Amino acid sequence: MNTPQTAHGAVQAALARQLVVRASPWRRLRLAVIIVMVAAVYGLCWRFAQVDLIKLADGLPKLGHWLAQAWPLTLSELPLFAERMGETMAMALLGTTAAALLALPMAVLASRNITPFPSLYYPARWLLNALRGIDSFVFALLFVAAVGLGPFAGVLGIALHTWGSAAKLFADHIENAGTGPLEAVRSTGAGRMTAIVYALLPDLLPVLLSTTLFWWEFNVRASTVLGVVGAGGIGLELKNSMDLLDFSRLFTIIALILIVVTLLDQISGWLRKKLV
Repeated sequence: MNTPQTAHGAVQAALARQLVVRASPWRRLRLAVIIVMVAAVYGLCWRFAQVDLIKLADGLPKLGHWLAQAWPLTLSELPLFAERMGETMAMALLGTTAAALLALPMAVLASRNITPFPSLYYPARWLLNALRGIDSFVFALLFVAAVGLGPFAGVLGIALHTWGSAAKLFADHIENAGTGPLEAVRSTGAGRMTAIVYALLPDLLPVLLSTTLFWWEFNVRASTVLGVVGAGGIGLELKNSMDLLDFSRLFTIIALILIVVTLLDQISGWLRKKLV
């Protein structure tokens, strides 16, 4: 029978062994190697990114000069800015909606636990990785060449990138969900798709809708720059103001974007709480 003194001695012995192991030369050498490797990675990143703090210090006064020129804001063109902002929000809404509708069936294919065609699991995942790997900005640039200038190219660019990103998240949610209700419905003789529609999706619907709201909010922010490649929206006016060095107009547009994004963030957050 162990006495308190014996137990205390065993604990001290275990701690002593741990200290010996931690203080061993091999562990110290491994820690030193890890520190050197991490420092080397950051050093290479610093070089490749061409970080220059002297340039930053020299450029800050220029930024201050631009900020001084931004006041007063250009309010005479607010109707035009509001129209362009409406285009941006429409691009984000249509692109996100199309992506969510396409993402749901793709997520079923890309979910290991419920896919009706196991042989398509990896091809579906590879396709989603490809779509996620190409930014909506790049897609919009390609579609401007295909369908011409305007918001439609932005809608297509947003839809394709968000399709891959949303479907991947949908598939992860499906794979992490319990399949008990699904198996229970299937045990009654129902088909796989019937069980998915009536047993699995109702439980996952709140989190899928919450994910879709997140992507809509994200795409409103992201689509503000699509006008740079001619995809319409407020980004077009942003680029024109920057090209003309019209800082009063530029910062008016930035202020409008911040106001709209903040409002959408509040609305999206409120809706997500209602879905939980």
